[in-house]
Amino acid sequence: MIPLYKLEKLPRTQKLRKIAKIFTMAENRLCSAGPGIFTPAELAFFADVSKLLEADALFPANVQKAFEEASSAFKAVSAFAVSGKSEALPTVQLRRALNNVKHLLLAATGRDQSDWDFTAFDGKLDPAGRRVFKGMSVYMEDIRSPFNVGAMFRSAEIFGVEKIFLSQFCADPRHRRAERTAMGCVDIVPWERCDFFACEENPSPPCPIFALETGGIPIDKFPFPRQGLLIAGSEELGVSPNALAAADASLGRVSIPVYGAKASLNVSVAFGIALQAWAQKNSSS
Repeated sequence: MIPLYKLEKLPRTQKLRKIAKIFTMAENRLCSAGPGIFTPAELAFFADVSKLLEADALFPANVQKAFEEASSAFKAVSAFAVSGKSEALPTVQLRRALNNVKHLLLAATGRDQSDWDFTAFDGKLDPAGRRVFKGMSVYMEDIRSPFNVGAMFRSAEIFGVEKIFLSQFCADPRHRRAERTAMGCVDIVPWERCDFFACEENPSPPCPIFALETGGIPIDKFPFPRQGLLIAGSEELGVSPNALAAADASLGRVSIPVYGAKASLNVSVAFGIALQAWAQKNSSS
């Protein structure tokens, strides 16, 4: 780690970039190993760096306030570490401090924050920790965005989906952006590619089918089945005609009432709302 006196002598932009890198690496370490990985000396260094930033007159007062709060957080965590109460180390407090400083510095150095800059989840989820509603499955039809696929996997896991089916043209759940958004859920929710509705001759799955689409039964009145297949369609085109026909011949369409000028929701958001309603019905029956 660069000594503080050398950091102070760097040109301002280079110094801010170096500090942003230091805090990014520190946050990654925290996420992988917990706050006990930092020595009191390292925490004191982070506090001193935050004080250095706080003294930078070019930052507005609200940003300097954030650096001051970060410095206090590092000192508080260091006090826990010195006392030997490792089990009580305030992980959330420490990560928020690291994260806030990192994002403020990235903005100050002219970098636009992108999804792939966020700290990724690199742990493992325990499948035994899942509550699964047997027979609750979903069909993701031509979801093109890896971010949407990842977000939908995450919603499917948390709301008890037993299995996910993906059409041929869905983005790959193993795409790095999908996996980053899914936060480990791709590894514990069973999934496979299966073009149920690619052509009229394809047999429909042997269970009740319903589609998440506009013009259907409002979500609060929809008769969610205990077991069935929910279809969520393409971001641009919605559910395909063949899939809609299969749904209309079964349970029909479920719709989410909206009230704004924009008449539709992002597919992953709508998907999460629908799954929560379905899981709530299953958990109470």
